[in-house]
Amino acid sequence: MPDIFLSYNREDQGRAKMFAEAFEAQGFQVWWDVGLKAGEAYDQVTEKALREAKAVVVLWSKKSVESRWVRAEATLADRNRTLVPCMIEPCERPIMFELTQTADLTHWQGDAGDRVWLAFLGDVKRFVAKDTAPVVEAPATPHAAPSVQETLKPGQSGSAPSLAVLPFTNRSGLPADDVFAEGMVEDVIWALSQGVNVRVLGSAATANLSRAAMADLAALGRQLGVRYLLEGNVRRVGANLRVVTQLLEAATGEIVWTAKLDRPLAELAELQEDLVSEIAGSLDAQVYSLELARVLKKPSDLTAWEAATRSLGAYSKYDLADRDRAIDEARRAVAIAPDYAPGQAMLADALANAYISGSPDDPTEVKRIRAIAAHALALAPNDAWVLSFVGHALCFIGFPEEGLRHTERAVRKAPGSGQLQYQHGTVLCFLNRMEEALSHLNTGERLMAGSHLMWAVKVFQSMALAELGRWAEAEAAIDEGISLIPTWGWFHDFKARCCLALGRPTEGRKHIQTARQVGFDEVMSERWLRRMSAYSPMLEAHLAAVRSLYAETEPGA
Repeated sequence: MPDIFLSYNREDQGRAKMFAEAFEAQGFQVWWDVGLKAGEAYDQVTEKALREAKAVVVLWSKKSVESRWVRAEATLADRNRTLVPCMIEPCERPIMFELTQTADLTHWQGDAGDRVWLAFLGDVKRFVAKDTAPVVEAPATPHAAPSVQETLKPGQSGSAPSLAVLPFTNRSGLPADDVFAEGMVEDVIWALSQGVNVRVLGSAATANLSRAAMADLAALGRQLGVRYLLEGNVRRVGANLRVVTQLLEAATGEIVWTAKLDRPLAELAELQEDLVSEIAGSLDAQVYSLELARVLKKPSDLTAWEAATRSLGAYSKYDLADRDRAIDEARRAVAIAPDYAPGQAMLADALANAYISGSPDDPTEVKRIRAIAAHALALAPNDAWVLSFVGHALCFIGFPEEGLRHTERAVRKAPGSGQLQYQHGTVLCFLNRMEEALSHLNTGERLMAGSHLMWAVKVFQSMALAELGRWAEAEAAIDEGISLIPTWGWFHDFKARCCLALGRPTEGRKHIQTARQVGFDEVMSERWLRRMSAYSPMLEAHLAAVRSLYAETEPGA
């Protein structure tokens, strides 16, 4: 395994040799293509060395930025987090690497005492050292959830992670684009404040930051008291304006998300709101995914916010174990901080999910869930997250009209949250307001791209489409759901009804057999239908189709 992979253009071989020799003088093992032996397969050997290298040093020059090989090697290194680039002559780097910290060694001719070279050498050493740390194997099974006694700190509610948006850079050099760049920062901050997964600082905290201040991201993160930093730039590319953004973890400077968006200059005024919404929605969902991954690995000392996040994160397959974990983690959140309203709302929603998916009618359990939901609202009557999860819970236990009042308020308060848009669409589905439901579900899908809850969006999209008679589209949505959770019986049950409606009863019966095999029977199917489609004028027709399909697939039928 090489310490350093050297990526460069053949016309820069002389400069590359100087770098290779300087690294080797420091004791590094350097791979560069002059060492290829006759008969070796170039692509295979190069790719193997590239993937195994601890640091990939890319030498940017006018020729290398045009080389698809160098670009590909830099892209893979960036993805593998081994990229250490430098410039060996003035050039315009590829757009996706413009925000990557890049040493300027255009002047360097091999002087071992050069200050810029020594700083760059230090960066390379850190990359190599990072990869030589001893590897700790992950346990075969996840850590058991810590007991409340291990995590209990009264009042330790915690909160969503904090983020600062740094001033965007105008790379076009045109005064008009200065105004646009400043406006983008203000608009993105506003849009992020409409979500629920991140706390964003106002622009006053960062508006006057100097370039020197922004060079030390760890210090800046400490100064601002934030976990994440968002930086970006705007530039004109032909007839388009391009916005490039990247999210960094403040403590390490590590890039954890990046996006590049283009809009036609002629249509920018009309499309600017969509552009901002797209950036903020994707960022809100990305931060949530990062935080979910972080808290799932945390063995102890949880805050109530982290426990509530783990509760929502439990729903990956929606099986009995998932639902039990969601309830356990929500109870943990309440135990850690009894007056933490989102924890109470999450507990109500987790219990409601368990109720609708598997419990017989039980007025006592319904009353208990309503009481928890009411307590959450009493603690935080204007919190968008609380309103949405309470409304969702009430819908699942048979009170969709009441739930709708809360989810409507939630999406007005936080329209940039995909989670809240999805939950509002769900409640509208229960009330058979399907066109409205699809609008919110589709918005939720766009804002929640990559979410572990996308299967749930597909449940209600397919339900709405079927109710509107758009069975082919409903089948396409349910096929996506099956691809996400192939072992959930409801998906196969609904797929069977799609097949029946589309004139493929034999295929439909096969899916009912699959539903039976994973434990989903006619009793469960009817219970789901009566609860989810109580407002549907087609309820009896749906029930008749289910009864027919299950009767035809009874053993011995």
